[in-house]
Amino acid sequence: MFTGIIEETGDIKAFTPEYGGARLVVRCQKILDDISIGDSIAINGCCQTVVKFDDTSFTVQVSKETLNVTTFKKFKAGSKVNLERALTPLSRMGGHIVQGHVDCIGKFVRKVDFDEFYELYFELPETECKYVVHKGSVAIDGVSLTVAEIKGNTFKTAIIPHTFNNTTLSELKTGDNVNIETDILGRYVEKFLSPNNNVSKITQNFLQENGFL
Repeated sequence: MFTGIIEETGDIKAFTPEYGGARLVVRCQKILDDISIGDSIAINGCCQTVVKFDDTSFTVQVSKETLNVTTFKKFKAGSKVNLERALTPLSRMGGHIVQGHVDCIGKFVRKVDFDEFYELYFELPETECKYVVHKGSVAIDGVSLTVAEIKGNTFKTAIIPHTFNNTTLSELKTGDNVNIETDILGRYVEKFLSPNNNVSKITQNFLQENGFL
């Protein structure tokens, strides 16, 4: 489990295809402070397991499925990535609940500058639009952001200088692909309200009667 608060940016030291997947070596500093084999680390918002590490980098084995549903397949030596270690029981919940399970690949549309603040616009597949809501949370390449506006399948986020300068968001160019994880809470609500769900007592009438609609 993660929060979407990026601890540092690292860079790809090596990306080697193997067994239908790939072996990925990431160079970093802070993430290595208390690293162990088997630890979960979110790389651009995708949860991966550490299989090897040394004083300057750590290694993960990327599955074929991960390559198919994320931007990992476009990695090359020197690519910058956002990094976050998994939550501990004493961690502050600074962002939102991020599982590290990427839902889809989105596209960076444009950036609007306001002095040192920024508005970033992203496009996502039509099938995922229902999971993104105004003032809700979304993880873009692992960064927890708040949705400021939605129009069709495009949404806007407002970025403070710290987030922009300390993540890979500052390097996005129009047309770049990004990993998107929508808020898991929305998927649970959808499941509870599904007509095929015979267990839950949560219905649209229930929500309306209790002031949620």
